[in-house]
Amino acid sequence: MKILVTGAQGQLGKEIARRGSEHEFILAGRDMLDITQESDVQILFRQAKPEVVIHCAAYTNVDGAEADPDGAFKVNVIGSQNMAAACLETGARLIYVSTDYVFDGAANKPYREFDPVNPQSVYGTTKWQGEELVRQILGRHYILRTAWLYGDGNNFVRTMLRLADEQPFLKVVHDQIGSPTSTVDLARAIFKLLQSDAYGTYHATCQGQCSWYDFAKEIFQQAGKNVDVCPITTAEFPRPAKRPAHSVLDNYMLRMTVGDPMRMWQEALQDYLALNKVN
Repeated sequence: MKILVTGAQGQLGKEIARRGSEHEFILAGRDMLDITQESDVQILFRQAKPEVVIHCAAYTNVDGAEADPDGAFKVNVIGSQNMAAACLETGARLIYVSTDYVFDGAANKPYREFDPVNPQSVYGTTKWQGEELVRQILGRHYILRTAWLYGDGNNFVRTMLRLADEQPFLKVVHDQIGSPTSTVDLARAIFKLLQSDAYGTYHATCQGQCSWYDFAKEIFQQAGKNVDVCPITTAEFPRPAKRPAHSVLDNYMLRMTVGDPMRMWQEALQDYLALNKVN
């Protein structure tokens, strides 16, 4: 398959590119493609003629989006509209990577794909609006919502390990619950879906759930770090953007269609630490 990857310099984009022996990739980072410019997108599509687009590019600075809503809208909504329209024109299929932030986090059980959304931040709102445009424009799409992603780049795992070497005592939020997800597992789910015509909306996170505090404790245990971690509340660590308190996703549609390839989050973390020799 000839696959165009937007956001190719991000964590997921890098993981997808590692499958280069299986597919022909066009890796489009920000230096190559401005997704907010319709003409730029159209030119690239005419030149590259992709069969599939994996749309990873996004405005992901959750707190920054609160101060720059127009910037977030331009990338997450207009950019996604441009990608979907170009796919419609050329017949390409589209993978749109979305987020658990489309939910408000008030549920007491994992969210399924068709549960009502209620984003509480600019980031979550613009990602939901991007989803809606993809649905309206393009029939052959897969929307994948994921959460707490880590891979090759800046992420919570690397931050915790860096801080562990700098500080003997850390405070980590314990009242936000989610599912840490490896880019390896998410990429696996993406390519499994691409082998099918099962278009639609999917949740794709690693199995199990934990708080950020639990996640940090597991990171230190697996990495052999002796760090004193103190649980704190979200109220004690205020941020500009509201975070969902409980954003665990249920990979229901994966299970019902192509099968759920996602591992338990602890197993995925173990492989990540071993393979990347993160310290």
